[in-house]
Amino acid sequence: MSEARTDLRLLTRVARLYHEQGLNQTQVADRLGLTQVAVSRMLKKAEEFGIVRTTVVTPPGAFTDLEDLLEAKFSLNQAIVADASRDSEESVLSAIGSAAAQFLESTLKSGEVIGISSWSTSLLSMIDHMHPLRKGGEKSLVVQMLGGVGNPSAEQHANRLALRLARMVHGEARFLPAPGVVGSARAAQVLLEDRAVSEAVALFEKVTLALVGVGVLEPSALVASSGNTFSKAELEDLQQSGAVGDICFCFYDANGREVRGALEGRVIGIDLESLRRVQRSVALCGGKKKFPAILGALRGKWVNTLITDQYTAQRLVKAQTIETIAAGSLELNPS
Repeated sequence: MSEARTDLRLLTRVARLYHEQGLNQTQVADRLGLTQVAVSRMLKKAEEFGIVRTTVVTPPGAFTDLEDLLEAKFSLNQAIVADASRDSEESVLSAIGSAAAQFLESTLKSGEVIGISSWSTSLLSMIDHMHPLRKGGEKSLVVQMLGGVGNPSAEQHANRLALRLARMVHGEARFLPAPGVVGSARAAQVLLEDRAVSEAVALFEKVTLALVGVGVLEPSALVASSGNTFSKAELEDLQQSGAVGDICFCFYDANGREVRGALEGRVIGIDLESLRRVQRSVALCGGKKKFPAILGALRGKWVNTLITDQYTAQRLVKAQTIETIAAGSLELNPS
């Protein structure tokens, strides 16, 4: 009994010297006449006996609990939830851009092949928030994963997006010199036989990091200005087929199932199955308007990493929780 009390007293003394007074293990050993091996062993025992407990305090603006829930509910490799000051399109876009810039700056590897969607305001926001990376290692390659040809002013945007990112990472840009969508599958096939186009498309399978936006049926102002748009009849066809959103002009329904329709074979860009195979496929997206499209993309598991805002994250967790409860109810009460 006395020996147990002595052990606990000594464990506590060692722990306080190390954790509270800031002495290193050698200094603690010298102070108490112990060996460093004994001090190391006692510090571990102090944790086992609950004398030392580790507490992680989440700072304001961090949403680790939400990130954990998103990763668990949608089988994501990583979820990053940005702190938007308001639930508005402008605030959400800025917050996602800032978080995506930090993500890229801290995780980019030497020699990475970065694939980007050409007509994404979220990617543009990311680049606006980025700082140039330090030089060193093998050069990265930035590849357009969706045709970047369109109306002259918009085409400049698509190419500038790739060039700016390439400069930020001290890499090179590879352009996909074709429209994102063409009038027929035959026209797409002719373009894909062009050497410059085929060489760019061949790089898709080498992409190690894909950065994409998520679109809705109604094209954004940027997409509309590019000329890569669809007719009213085509949009109605997609809607009747259940489409809720797209990634690189590849559409899917509320459960993430791919919707082909009238656009089959007409898109010049990466397909969803190829995107899914990328080691790190990252969606930068948020906001009320895009919520159904984001939810569908996650349910389809087309990406494995999500960068979004806290308001969208809360809606996603709530929607998936309701879906899980409903599915469980159906299993218990089949009719």
